[in-house]
Amino acid sequence: MFRLSRILAALVPLIAAGCAGAPPAPTAAQKSELAPTGALRVAVFTGNPVLGSVDKSSGEVGGTTAALGRALADAAGVPAKIIGYGAIAKMVEDAKTGEWDVAVVAYDPARMGVLEFAPPHIVVDLTYMVAPGSTIRSVPDADRPGVRIAAAKGAATTLFLQRSLKSAQVVQADNEPAAFALIKEGKAEAYAQNRYLLLGLAQGLPGARVLDDRFSAAEMCLVVPKGRGNAIAYVSDFVERSKRSGTVQRAIDDAKLRGVSVAPSAAPAASASVITPGRGY
Repeated sequence: MFRLSRILAALVPLIAAGCAGAPPAPTAAQKSELAPTGALRVAVFTGNPVLGSVDKSSGEVGGTTAALGRALADAAGVPAKIIGYGAIAKMVEDAKTGEWDVAVVAYDPARMGVLEFAPPHIVVDLTYMVAPGSTIRSVPDADRPGVRIAAAKGAATTLFLQRSLKSAQVVQADNEPAAFALIKEGKAEAYAQNRYLLLGLAQGLPGARVLDDRFSAAEMCLVVPKGRGNAIAYVSDFVERSKRSGTVQRAIDDAKLRGVSVAPSAAPAASASVITPGRGY
């Protein structure tokens, strides 16, 4: 859980600067934690199109994380350096050595020991795509003995299913393409990920279906490496302003995402539930 008093204390001057306008400049302490090298190093997971992607012709990394990272860098008055990651587990691991300054991941309590979380800014359903010919019709149908569910190592879907499944088995792959390959090759009966990603992949696997219901909702959050309390206070304020101003919605629209929505703004009350992700969706 966040150290509430520390974050609220750091937010006081930001709140006083105004509620819905452009983000104020960070304090010296916030800026030194946010961009210790002088540039904001933005880590983008390109295996999930809700978070980022690589342009096939130019090789440029884009998407919602890159757009919000550049907006955050502009607000802080520093240049942005975009760093693409093809594997979520590697990106989270690199937070331990300070290889990047800000990223976006789905909230999961298992990551709290490595990352500091801002409030969610994007929400998307988590569900299953089932293999052609599968008799699975709903999420509960998948949790039965003998069912193998493909998921990427270190992904929020994997972490959640490892805690919640009672009978089915999670089969981990190194990344999202490898997880999809498991269902294509008949080594898994279902593949767990966000609805947007699965809808796109199902078009390339005739007979595959994306279930109508969901097993959870992923809350996408801007994060910084653990221990940067001043930085996360500034990022948290930036997130709330960006949700109110339409910056987050524009990032979603520009990425042409379906089934993805802006997370509700945090309530003004000073309580742990206000600034802790993982609640209310």
